Amino acid sequence: MNRYSKKFAVVALAGLFLAGMWAQAQTSTNQDDVTKPTHKRQKKQKKDFNLGANPLANLNSKQPDKELYDKAMEAMKKGRYDVARLDLQTMLNTYPESEYAMRAKLAVGDTWYKEGGSAALTQAEAEYEDFITFFPDAPEAAEAKMKVADIYYMQMQKPDRDYTNAQMAEREYREMINMFPDSSLIPRAKQKLRDVQEVLAEREAQIGWYYQSRENYNAAIARLQTVADTYPLYSKSDQVWLAIGDCYVGQAHGIRIAPRLPGAIRERLEAMYENKAAAAYDKVITRYPMYPHVEDARDRLVAMNRPIPEATEAAVAESDAEERSHQPLHFTDNILGLIRQGPTVVEAVHVGDPTLSDPPRIVAPDVTKENVEMFREAYSAGKPQPAEAAAAPTAPNEPPRSDRPSEAPEAGMAAPAGGNGLGVQVINAPTGSEQAPAASQTPDPNALVKPVGPVSTALPPVEKAAQAPIQSNDITKPAAAQPVATNGKKPKKPKANLSDESSSKKKKKKGLDKLNPF
Repeated sequence: MNRYSKKFAVVALAGLFLAGMWAQAQTSTNQDDVTKPTHKRQKKQKKDFNLGANPLANLNSKQPDKELYDKAMEAMKKGRYDVARLDLQTMLNTYPESEYAMRAKLAVGDTWYKEGGSAALTQAEAEYEDFITFFPDAPEAAEAKMKVADIYYMQMQKPDRDYTNAQMAEREYREMINMFPDSSLIPRAKQKLRDVQEVLAEREAQIGWYYQSRENYNAAIARLQTVADTYPLYSKSDQVWLAIGDCYVGQAHGIRIAPRLPGAIRERLEAMYENKAAAAYDKVITRYPMYPHVEDARDRLVAMNRPIPEATEAAVAESDAEERSHQPLHFTDNILGLIRQGPTVVEAVHVGDPTLSDPPRIVAPDVTKENVEMFREAYSAGKPQPAEAAAAPTAPNEPPRSDRPSEAPEAGMAAPAGGNGLGVQVINAPTGSEQAPAASQTPDPNALVKPVGPVSTALPPVEKAAQAPIQSNDITKPAAAQPVATNGKKPKKPKANLSDESSSKKKKKKGLDKLNPF
């Protein structure tokens, strides 16, 4: 009996324990049901941050212009650009004073821009230009100008193709930077401008290297010097300056082997061209010390026995930053460059300020004129300098100068009779026929120097010079006395005795002399 009672008690205790646990579980379940919200939680959606979108487009408004604008934005997102343009034009024509008019005008250009194609991009450019004309002070004007430049940027071709779009893109980016210097789009515009200038510099450099390979050094120097002056951020600027130096070395070699050129002039011209080549090699070392072709420039200077310059710390830091910003050209870039219509600009730098204005362009005739001046300088270096022209005399009213003779006095300023014009009278010794001046005669009170001797200025009579003796030649014989005519007639001249004179005329032999052969 005891055994069954113990089992019953254990079962009863277990049942009570299970009942308590079940009751506790039910209580907790009821509490959870009370605290749990009745609606389901919705997933958070990511916000779409579109910087080009209108901030007024998300406002809840039931105004008709707002509804038309929102409808056009929805159509644009779905790619229905013609419907979006129709809604935007309807809103602009119906509500010209709407607060959405400015954004709607810009959105019309966006529909053409996103549609793509040459014709659509032309329409987009016209719409953006109209927007800048109507709203020049709006912040969105910088965005419109940026998109005009992007239109030409997207249509750029490779450096060896038509470069018209690249030139237009460069012009638009420069205008955008100059017109809106405080815009937040300036960093992006500068980088786009660096890319465009990389393409233009590559084109000019390739033409210059081609002329160099053909030994047309004047044309090569003109092209390469234009690249070096206009696009200093070009990724291959060290090669450009190196090629300029090589062109001058080529011209020096042409002077060295030129025929019929004097030795002194040849040496002077050769030294001039080598100096220009050394200056180009120095530019590679001092401006681009971290570029890969610096060692080539040093080797050329050593071969020319020229000193090697040292780059400054600022130049080293600037060159290092430019070199690090270059992205290497990979194999995939070369493959895509063959397929893609546009150029590959991965090698463009990402630091530094691009050139905002072009310097004067150098052409081949300018280099030719420079060579002509060098030849003239070399030829005139050994010649004596021409004497200076005689100095013109000073004018009557100018103070006298030591390097100019004084001019003769004018007729009205002539010296008075009996004087020399300086207040000093000429004193001559009196002759026997002249009488001493009267004591009552008074000197000139206006004279600066009082006369000491007699006042008379008459010059003595000129004496006749004695006749010079007749010169006679001792070799010649004295002339015979000429007969004097007694009747007043001119006497006859005696005949000359020609027997003593030699004659080249052969005399005829007479008599037995004809038989003598001697």
